[in-house]
Amino acid sequence: MKISDHVYALPLDTIMGSGPSVLFVSLIVDDVHGATLVDTGVPGMKDKIGAAMENIGMSLSDIKRVIITHHDLDHIGSLPAIVEATGARVMTSGGEVPYVQGDLPGQKQPTPEMRAGMSPQMLAVFDNPPKAKVDQVLQDGERLDIAGGVRVVYTPGHTVGHMSLFVEADGVVISGDALGSHDGTLTLPWPQGTADMPEALRSIAKLAQLPAKAVLAYHGGLVNENATQQLQALAAQPSA
Repeated sequence: MKISDHVYALPLDTIMGSGPSVLFVSLIVDDVHGATLVDTGVPGMKDKIGAAMENIGMSLSDIKRVIITHHDLDHIGSLPAIVEATGARVMTSGGEVPYVQGDLPGQKQPTPEMRAGMSPQMLAVFDNPPKAKVDQVLQDGERLDIAGGVRVVYTPGHTVGHMSLFVEADGVVISGDALGSHDGTLTLPWPQGTADMPEALRSIAKLAQLPAKAVLAYHGGLVNENATQQLQALAAQPSA
């Protein structure tokens, strides 16, 4: 699904804890510097990502770098497989590095009650999560020389090192889980999965300062009507 001149959404069907779901993995396209995949879905999604890229006339071999917004399993699940298949460089924020590399266990661990209801396969994923070496630590405010300029925006709250991206030439915010959306309306990040909601609201206020024409949320997809105004309205909400 083409979002703008440089951004595609790759909608991937999966099953989450609450049932069927769609993950909106992002692809930033640059004819000179190759494609940048933003997040990688749950484990086992490499072939789905490849098929989605073929639908837009590309292939996994076009991926030159993978940017991870944060280390939740539905974002890093297929990272090792993508890296093995493409040789892509892995990039994330400093706060996410130890989790992406597997040096620390994930920030959000299931409770004993949750573990009791998990399948052996899911328990194995939590006990040995996907991981990959980080090749480049991205700094807040850094501008990547791809697709006319992609700005790194640190947006902690959902996780300690969560980051978003702003594709400057297109006015597109790739928000990861800093935001959600539903039927074209922006929503706050999922409260039960957000470590620090007051910090998450401060991060939304940061995104609201951008000249955004559209927001692509990992859960919920594209918001392209009054994006900046919607961001500002969310940022004005009192923290719980």
